[in-house]
Amino acid sequence: MPFAFDHPSTAALLLESTGEGIFGIDMAGCCTFVNRAACEALGWHTDEVLGRNMHALIHHSRADGAHYPECDCPIFNAFRRGEPCRIDDEVLWRADGSSFPAEYSSYPVIEGGQVQGAVVTFVDISARRRAEALLRASHEQLERRVAERTAELRELAHHLEAVRETERKRIAREIHDELGSLLVALKMDVDWLARRVGDPAQREPMVGKCQRMGGLVDTAVESVGRIITDLRPSILDHQGLWAALEWQAQEFQLAGSDERRVSFKMHVAADVVPPEGGLAIAVFRIFQEVLSNVARHARARQVDIRIDVDAPPAPVLYLQVRDDGVGAPPEALSDPRSYGVLGMRERAAHFGGRLGIESFPGRGTTVRLVMPLEPA
Repeated sequence: MPFAFDHPSTAALLLESTGEGIFGIDMAGCCTFVNRAACEALGWHTDEVLGRNMHALIHHSRADGAHYPECDCPIFNAFRRGEPCRIDDEVLWRADGSSFPAEYSSYPVIEGGQVQGAVVTFVDISARRRAEALLRASHEQLERRVAERTAELRELAHHLEAVRETERKRIAREIHDELGSLLVALKMDVDWLARRVGDPAQREPMVGKCQRMGGLVDTAVESVGRIITDLRPSILDHQGLWAALEWQAQEFQLAGSDERRVSFKMHVAADVVPPEGGLAIAVFRIFQEVLSNVARHARARQVDIRIDVDAPPAPVLYLQVRDDGVGAPPEALSDPRSYGVLGMRERAAHFGGRLGIESFPGRGTTVRLVMPLEPA
């Protein structure tokens, strides 16, 4: 027989004072009691709910309107199988035909060792769902802004790097054209003086002085040439990236100590035109930075350099530098203050490339660059 708490009791007062909707069902799934909060949330009066099959009344359809079979209902399974449940991804239906997202729990009622029905509590979580949706939208918007900002910063970094390369090229050209010419002219004048010293008594010391001056001029010319090459190697502009990479590897070999052995292998597939502009500069500067790090920090006895370029129509450059030096802990390579590593990775990423570094203390370092040679 349905029970509606006609007379006040502690249990009835407790049910009526809670903000959660609560109702009970018997073994047939019919309502045995219901509190005010449940009726208000569902839009029914108490006498319209008591004795009614609650699944058919408030749980008959899924959120998309599809039929919800009673045999699948977790609420009824609480007394059919004796299994409590807590669900927060379904909807309940109001008397006016509208639905709302609900979080509900169903617990079997056991008397004398027998299941007599179930007690169901539920709460409307529409506000929570709106807050979650708003939070997701805020996160998505924040992620979009971060992605846009990252792209802007990467583009700015690329622009600044291009500006620096242009400025290096200009400075190198001016040093070559102005200072280089002056040093050559000075060397010629010193040689001229050395040949024309008239006083026999002063000739020997004057010739010696001119020779020392000439040596200093030669040193200055070599220094200027090295500075020009560091700023912007002319071979990159005149002979292309393949020649520039080979030249840089040879320079690394010549600059090394007798204890350091260098193996260099390079294979470029036929018909692959060396890239130009920013892509060529990025590959060359990454290679230059890798070899510089090996020379300064690795203390390696063996360095293996391998460069391979796939054939068209989608050529890809694979560059690997492996040494047997002191290595570095992985956390040092991921440190945000490792600006050299960050710079190389950013250079590669801007053109769709990837830079990977494997290194362990005492076991050497391997750097791999994979760079597509055609724009994505």
